[in-house]
Amino acid sequence: MDAGTIATFDPSTDADSFRGALGTFVTGVTVVTTDSPEGPVAIVANSFASVSLDPPLVLWSPAKGSKRFEHFAGSRRFAIHVLCADQRDVCAAIVRSKTAIKDVPTHLSHCGMPIIEGALATFECNLEATHDAGDHVIVVGRVTKAHHQGGTPLVFHAGKYGTFNES
Repeated sequence: MDAGTIATFDPSTDADSFRGALGTFVTGVTVVTTDSPEGPVAIVANSFASVSLDPPLVLWSPAKGSKRFEHFAGSRRFAIHVLCADQRDVCAAIVRSKTAIKDVPTHLSHCGMPIIEGALATFECNLEATHDAGDHVIVVGRVTKAHHQGGTPLVFHAGKYGTFNES
């Protein structure tokens, strides 16, 4: 679609256009990790948002249709990592395999969660609540520990990865 061209559509009957419209929103790239009977697992998510400072709450939304959904839907603890621009390979590995986290530089948190080394920010969470939301579930986590450092974030826009450039 050309810049300046406005497409009007019914999102309930035109899922491709709806996905395209949603893709115009630039998001950061996060990886959510948890432990499972199979060992540590991870999923890439761009549905991360802050919810509250007091109490400290964040959310993310896994798709019910994801093969990884079962690992995260019942998880009582998880960690959300905001990836930096040079961690695109980490993102790609995790997209390919839920257990790729075992090949990514990590350390265990104070409560045994896999924490990705070099992430711009990490939020260690206990499950606070879940809310049904169509083909996704909104997962609200209470942040028990957080870490952050400076750097350039990995971003996602219109189906492509990139970086944020200050002007």
